Amino acid sequence: MQAFAIDFQNDLTKLMRWRRDVRRFRTDPVDAATITHCLDAFSLAPSVGLSEPWRVLKVESPTARAAALDNFKSANMQALAGYSGEKAKLYSGLKLTGMEDAPVQLAVFCDDQTAQGANLGAATMPETRRYSVVGAITLFWLTARARGLGVGWVSILDPARLARDLDAPEGWSLVAYLCVGWPQENTDTPELETAGWQTRARHLVIESR
Repeated sequence: MQAFAIDFQNDLTKLMRWRRDVRRFRTDPVDAATITHCLDAFSLAPSVGLSEPWRVLKVESPTARAAALDNFKSANMQALAGYSGEKAKLYSGLKLTGMEDAPVQLAVFCDDQTAQGANLGAATMPETRRYSVVGAITLFWLTARARGLGVGWVSILDPARLARDLDAPEGWSLVAYLCVGWPQENTDTPELETAGWQTRARHLVIESR
């Protein structure tokens, strides 16, 4: 397999470094062609058995967005109740969603009942379908970042409730709720690290056995 030029390799590393979970968006609209181009990255992703189980719903109506935001608020209150002391105080000050401002919002599901791929690989490890969706999201995320867009993954949600509110077909399970738009600022440091929630590990050490 042919290697890419060193400049490309360096740029790819830079892109991955500057890919951040964005929660602070400008409200400026994003043109449809740009979003379509980013979504096309899903078709380039690997998937178990070539099942391509990702299903993306654009959350556009005020009713649907209000339901998603209310879902987050309820789940966030429950999450806060799980902390105490200084951790609770720190948690309560974190900005954990950009749902109020992000002009583009996507609910990404896994079709757990898809016939595509004829169950190859998923018969023994059905979770690989969801892993495939995550891989596709990563390609979408990098494509969006390369065009200056920010993406934020909202995970503090009740997935079953969101699926009902969005009228998702039976057999679809939520993997990610993504907020997409132009970031208020660009940084290569995770916001949770800046806020003091957690220090990011810089190196992964794999021990031989």
